[in-house]
Amino acid sequence: MPPATFDNLIVVFTSVVLSLMSLGGITLFILIFTSGFKYLTSGGDPKALEAAKKTLTYAIGGFVLFIFSYLILKIIGTITGVETNVLHLITNFQIVR
Repeated sequence: MPPATFDNLIVVFTSVVLSLMSLGGITLFILIFTSGFKYLTSGGDPKALEAAKKTLTYAIGGFVLFIFSYLILKIIGTITGVETNVLHLITNFQIVR
């Protein structure tokens, strides 16, 4: 087996970033689904209703933060002219030698 090179690091970084983005989307879906289920099955209990609302608020807040960070990267890319597609920039990580 040949020794690891920088090209292997690029593949690992790309895989990790794509996996984390997928995991974030799945987590968002699960949190929204469970908070909606808790909201519907709270039965008028104020504590359960408040817990469901809090979970939904945090899930939506995380989603907004994710979108906001994407927009910041998009704006930086537009201003500097480095890359127009931020996802392409993130997933095509390169080490300059």
